[in-house]
Amino acid sequence: MGLGSFGGGVGAAVFLAGRGARVTVTDLKSEQVLAGSIELLKGFDIRYVLGRHEIADFTDTDMVVVSPAVPRNSEYVIAAREAKIPLRTEIGLFVERCPAPICGVTGSNGKTTTVSMIESILRYTSRPFHVGGNIGRSLLGALPQILPEDRIVLELSSFQIEWLDEMEWSPHIAAILNIMPNHLDRHGTFAEYRNVKGKILDHQKNGGIAVLIGDDSGSSSMKNRVKGDILWAGTGLHGTGITLEDGWIVEKTTGGMEFLFDCGKLVIPGKHNILNALAASACARAMGVEPENIARGLAAFRGVPHRLELVGEKEGVRFFNDSKATTPEAATAGVNAFDSPVIPILGGYDKGVSFDRMAREISGRVKWAALIGVTAALIKRSLEDAGVESTVYSSFNEAFSACAACAKPGDVVLLSPGCASYDMFNNYEERGEAFREMVKNHLKNE
Repeated sequence: MGLGSFGGGVGAAVFLAGRGARVTVTDLKSEQVLAGSIELLKGFDIRYVLGRHEIADFTDTDMVVVSPAVPRNSEYVIAAREAKIPLRTEIGLFVERCPAPICGVTGSNGKTTTVSMIESILRYTSRPFHVGGNIGRSLLGALPQILPEDRIVLELSSFQIEWLDEMEWSPHIAAILNIMPNHLDRHGTFAEYRNVKGKILDHQKNGGIAVLIGDDSGSSSMKNRVKGDILWAGTGLHGTGITLEDGWIVEKTTGGMEFLFDCGKLVIPGKHNILNALAASACARAMGVEPENIARGLAAFRGVPHRLELVGEKEGVRFFNDSKATTPEAATAGVNAFDSPVIPILGGYDKGVSFDRMAREISGRVKWAALIGVTAALIKRSLEDAGVESTVYSSFNEAFSACAACAKPGDVVLLSPGCASYDMFNNYEERGEAFREMVKNHLKNE
């Protein structure tokens, strides 16, 4: 249920069809929209029900594999439950069969960057590793190769955690980076969203490790839900854990202090990325990675696509693609990563969150803002209250052209929307690609 474009639906369909299951793929999107994913399933005997769902598909079957984005109160999910049909997600199929311990990383912001940092670190180790989950990779196909001694890292969204909780499953190492209002359109209240994030800890066994961040009240408040051990990470830790000392990431233990990484060698900008590096270092240490490999991996890390990605520069103006900033807090971190004046493009799909705090926290850095999407008027009101000038545009192209025209040498033009992309695009990647294309065309025009 829900093929999608991010790999999970395709991964589950390939895995099941490859093992001889009779697979039906059903999705409310059309064949045209899903063409890329359907192409990846060529050669498999799969029945498609597209542009609609049929109740009979959910009640006359042996299992329903649900996209995590599907609400648990969907009429089709309820029909399957009432018919006593087992419900699983792609990630659920994987964790049931994975023979190796799993490190799971969640948080409102920074999940993909932190998981990608861990991946960069693991590349310098000799033990096989696999990275997947919400980062857009299904690991089902890798199951035959995974051994008990391998290292597994999963990026986990609140949607995925909600479904994994039904299976009473938590990862051996569970990291909660931060908890800020997000996906309130799905979870209803911030309290419920926090509760769902905390479920990543609820089924850990003795010997499990929770990585919590001292700088974030949402993460640190989860200490009472921890069943195993806590490994603290943060910038000002007084006790044991992974912290900062004179610009170095260090590990403090009862036996002393070990230097892990000089943050001056971190290529990507922003204080929030130092927190991500602290979290990645903590997860790596929890997996038994040696300090020298943490240092090598973090020094080699160049960032992830669509996350503070330098796309181009013209006449002293730099253009950064931060399309993955889909929350106000992520947009705040994006704007505040720069010492230069910033001209941001903000706005998109309305997830029911406030932009007031974002407006206050970026007011000193923003020269002027271009606003797009469903949330443009909401953001404009918040910016006005914070004393930031802005203009609403009816299209992404118009907004970009206005930013490029307004920018002076030394300025940064930043796509950091603070919102999901669903009002204009299928996903944040498509939005980021559109921005890259506009920058490319702008650089060509003398």
